[in-house]
Amino acid sequence: MLFDQIERELDISERHLVVLKTVVEKGPIGILKLAEETGMPTHKVRYSLRVLEQEQLIKPSIQGAIAGPAVKKFKKDFVDDMTRLQEMTATILRIGRSI
Repeated sequence: MLFDQIERELDISERHLVVLKTVVEKGPIGILKLAEETGMPTHKVRYSLRVLEQEQLIKPSIQGAIAGPAVKKFKKDFVDDMTRLQEMTATILRIGRSI
């Protein structure tokens, strides 16, 4: 369907946010503990950690993942970013309703 890819991306983004939230709140934390805390399979946790590390939202340590240098900016920009996405979806909804 037309929005399948967007739905998949939102699902993945939600997963990344859950992992990030857990690392920020409980870090340092390892993959197995993250999987247990989030209820996610380890392969999905590992993927989220890799993405979050690339974005500098987390960083590895000997004890496990910890918050990275970009977390402060991410938190500052989060509401504005989400508002922009909500505006985009509202526009799509208006267009779709007019069809």
